[in-house]
Amino acid sequence: MLLSMRFKHLTARLPSFRNLTQRSRAGKAVKLTAALLFLTMLLVLGLGPAARIHAQEEPYYKGKTIRIIVGLSAGGFYDLWARLAARHMGKYIPGNPTFIVQNMTGASSIIAANYVYGVAKPDGLTLGAPHANIYAAQLSGQKEVQYDIRKFHWIGSPVKNHLLLYMRADSPYKSIDDLLKAKEPARCGSSGIASSDNILAKTLQEAMGVKIHTVLGYAGGSEIDLAVEKGEVLCRGMILPAHFGREPFLSWHKNKFDVHILQTGQKRDPRTPETPTIHEIMDRYKTSDASRRVVRIVLSGSDFGQPIVAAPGTPPERVKLLRAAYAAALKDPELLAEAKKGKMDVEFVAGEELQALAQEVMSQPPEVTDRVKRILGK
Repeated sequence: MLLSMRFKHLTARLPSFRNLTQRSRAGKAVKLTAALLFLTMLLVLGLGPAARIHAQEEPYYKGKTIRIIVGLSAGGFYDLWARLAARHMGKYIPGNPTFIVQNMTGASSIIAANYVYGVAKPDGLTLGAPHANIYAAQLSGQKEVQYDIRKFHWIGSPVKNHLLLYMRADSPYKSIDDLLKAKEPARCGSSGIASSDNILAKTLQEAMGVKIHTVLGYAGGSEIDLAVEKGEVLCRGMILPAHFGREPFLSWHKNKFDVHILQTGQKRDPRTPETPTIHEIMDRYKTSDASRRVVRIVLSGSDFGQPIVAAPGTPPERVKLLRAAYAAALKDPELLAEAKKGKMDVEFVAGEELQALAQEVMSQPPEVTDRVKRILGK
């Protein structure tokens, strides 16, 4: 009907065409000419552009592969979450692209974050799964940092990760009191300056005077846990869901191999109700308001969770598409079933929320930033 109306409109403005159609009763040749003119106008009005539009609507991601660069070693929760997302995101992206996961370890994800930020093309085909605390390396002024977390496009996170400090049960340290009174600091493992284990240890040292010696340089959490089993180090700060979601910790708990010193959530997690929160401990030791504010900023990595990011300059429409696909994947029944089987908590955090958090964290007054730098040894 729309095409007929457009045709009548055009013919009304073409007197020569009206005359032609009137004369067409007099001869077959004229009728043929009118028919050809009609077909030509159909092509002009619809058929030609339709073919071009069809070609333009070919999905960008059709036949393409999306890489997820994980900043830590295989087997840890960052790696497991990236692989879980990779198995399910593609079905929510037009064109159904293939996903692959690549581990790029080093400097607690700084190498991976630098790669996604400044080396990978901003075409929506390379995503990053860095450590949540990459913000801390930037905030502290670490020279190796070549990224700005405010310019990443944050896609989302599957969870908010509060931290747990665990200790070998056969060590002399069973509580924060023991760490405060100890003659020798406890040796805790860490993958790098920006990792949650190091940040938690430094925060306890700065805010409360807890005695911990951090051993840096492990490739990832799995390597630290192995070092704890061997006795190279005694403790580690790590995300709480991972500690209750996989080996070796499930066996550790059965064998009473470790004890839990503190957790960073506002409330005690039901999986470890005997473990005090850092807020309870600060209340007990009457920690100053200034130190409490610094603790909240420094430990904001818990709110970043286990994020997925895209490079600066990625076209907005692809960022929007990737965020929507990630959000849909986190509601996918198959993904949720896999997460439940793997004892992986799901508490979806939208990319827009993470984007705002990145801006907030990096917009602190100098007095807070100075204390953060001191916590991180800068």
